[in-house]
Amino acid sequence: MTEHSTIAAPKTLRPGRDLPVAVVVGVTLLVGVVASLFIRKEIFGVVAIVAVCAALWELAQAFARRNIHLPLLPLLVGAVGTLVSAYLAGPEALFVAFMLTVGGVVVWRVLDGSGEAALRDASAGAFAAAYLPFLAGFAMLLLAEPDGPWRVMLFILLVVASDTGGYAVGVLLGRHPLAPSVSPNKTWEGLLGSVVLASVVGVVGVQAAFGGEPLVGVVMGLATVVTATLGDLAESMLKRDLELKDMGRLIPGHGGILDRLDSLLLTAPVAYVILAVLQPAG
Repeated sequence: MTEHSTIAAPKTLRPGRDLPVAVVVGVTLLVGVVASLFIRKEIFGVVAIVAVCAALWELAQAFARRNIHLPLLPLLVGAVGTLVSAYLAGPEALFVAFMLTVGGVVVWRVLDGSGEAALRDASAGAFAAAYLPFLAGFAMLLLAEPDGPWRVMLFILLVVASDTGGYAVGVLLGRHPLAPSVSPNKTWEGLLGSVVLASVVGVVGVQAAFGGEPLVGVVMGLATVVTATLGDLAESMLKRDLELKDMGRLIPGHGGILDRLDSLLLTAPVAYVILAVLQPAG
């Protein structure tokens, strides 16, 4: 194997992205989401519900390309119930609402017709329920804490730091692909950038928000890099299988809602557990 086959040339921009538009839209969304947290927690909850429902719609459109039809109505109803239950009643309610959603999806699809297609659609519906409302429910558990807005803001900023650090260093210095068959733009150098920036944001954020120990911030930063990277790669694999560049077009310069939620979804449960253990609400 030659050196050329294992080392990629430095990149300038990701193809097909309007970087100025992406930056403006991304900053605007971040400011809007953070503002909603501190105006009133419930406003963020509504934003989360709308985002998850929109992402479910995008996923349904994408799966339809493979003749897989998600039972969208019970998924949307279940998503609202799951997120509201998590916020109002805690982890047990989140799990119960998720199981009820899966049950509703299966029953709905079986009543609509049996056979191999029904099994395929019901299985896809169970996956969608776990991937979107269930994982997003952990963000609602963070929000429900007395200092919930600060916990959610730290969780979001850590994911943004991981993505931004990876992108910036990858563009400037990236040469060694991390997973070329899945996401050619990701590099080991970019991963190092994610680690550095997410760790810095973690340390500063934990101290500023909770007066916590720097080690907690480092643990949060490192865990976020792992989950955010895996979340991005997982969605990239899904899009590659569906032969899609983006899951949708709802966000200019970014693609779809799900393209922005992928890293957040896998990070939410890890952030909830780490903060619950190492930085419990006082």
